[in-house]
Amino acid sequence: MPAPALRIQAVVRHAAPRRAAPFRPPRPARPVLDGVSLAVAPGECVGLAGVNGAGKTTLLKCILDFVTPQAGSIAVFGIDHRASAARGALAYLPERFLPPAYMTGGEFLRYTLALHGQPHDEQACAAMLEALQLAPDALAMSVRHYSKGMTQKLGLAALLLLDKRLYLLDEPASGLDPQARALFRQALRRRRDSGTAVLMTSHALADLDEMCDRMAILHDGTIRFDGSPADCRRHYGTDGLEQAFLAAIAAPGKA
Repeated sequence: MPAPALRIQAVVRHAAPRRAAPFRPPRPARPVLDGVSLAVAPGECVGLAGVNGAGKTTLLKCILDFVTPQAGSIAVFGIDHRASAARGALAYLPERFLPPAYMTGGEFLRYTLALHGQPHDEQACAAMLEALQLAPDALAMSVRHYSKGMTQKLGLAALLLLDKRLYLLDEPASGLDPQARALFRQALRRRRDSGTAVLMTSHALADLDEMCDRMAILHDGTIRFDGSPADCRRHYGTDGLEQAFLAAIAAPGKA
């Protein structure tokens, strides 16, 4: 059996301890991630749902080796996530994507591709811009003049042009209008059909319902549910995903 694109096993990450008051001992470190385990298969899209502060972005930072877990392991295609080969297999789009303001859109795309050792393909870039409905003349504009939606489309275009086997997306549909969201879903589906695995966070449960094969609900540092959106509704006996989500985070303990 081939290795999962991403395997997270019993990951623990504590928040930095904070002092309650001057000259008093620090409070015990709070676990932001408390034994989190999750796997993503090649070609699969898994959505990570949770309230603010649930640990979604912290988990992505652990995968990217931006922060170090106190316990557990993370592997990308069977390789330790800290290895250069693992980092080279993935692409990441942060929630607050801010390209360098001094660059044009075209310069940013060329820079991103060169950074990852990929040639700049004019036809591929044009096709991606068309797929996301980012006007071609936007490439000649400084990104400082981009709207929030244009900036997000540029980030998505840069990511989807990268020939990577794993995408990590933090709120990728943020700032996109309904039409742009639909176009993004279509573009991402084409990448998944070619075998790219996706782990994405989102506050929009409707996006996870439409885009993801599975969803994991992270709350108080633990996975409360892991399964398809349809299974989530069935498990909690609700018609809507929002009601199922609320039931999951209200339930005590781990899944």
